[in-house]
Amino acid sequence: MALLAGRHQLGPDHGRIVLRTFRDGLAAQAGHDLSIEATRWSGMLEVNEDRTPAGLDVRIDMGALVVREGTGGVKPLTDRDRREIAVTARNVLAADRHPEAVFAADAFKPGADGGGEISGTFTLRGQARPLSLQVSETGAGRYHAEARVVQSDYGIKPYTAFFGALRVRDAVDVSVDLDLSEPAGS
Repeated sequence: MALLAGRHQLGPDHGRIVLRTFRDGLAAQAGHDLSIEATRWSGMLEVNEDRTPAGLDVRIDMGALVVREGTGGVKPLTDRDRREIAVTARNVLAADRHPEAVFAADAFKPGADGGGEISGTFTLRGQARPLSLQVSETGAGRYHAEARVVQSDYGIKPYTAFFGALRVRDAVDVSVDLDLSEPAGS
């Protein structure tokens, strides 16, 4: 991860955090696989003079999740569906009691391709668990990271409907795209 030295302020102006949920169960064809974007988040990436990462902290506002896309399903996802899903997600995530999810990195392992692995602690719904992000460099100063969050590890019961015949898979894929091509701030 060859980055520009300094402190990089992170947020929606320089990247995206997208959650992908997948349907499961006997009535899975009735539901949708969802892409949900975290629209309010912030972070700080500190990079040493030798251009190696020194620290990373990210905070995600759990009340600002927006359904961007729903694929599959018997009928297309409507705007009303999107709003209802966002309300349900806030309830499932207990966003009123735990308004933020937080990732704090504690180790950076560089990879041969300019990417690598970032390990740290992810806190969701008041539960802290280890999490690793696989990072790849997608262009000059541009990075893509992926992780998988298992809801039940954080005390979350995945959403179900139709008496459990339709459910959201326990594992949620998280992808992060960042543009760090600009010089770091002071």
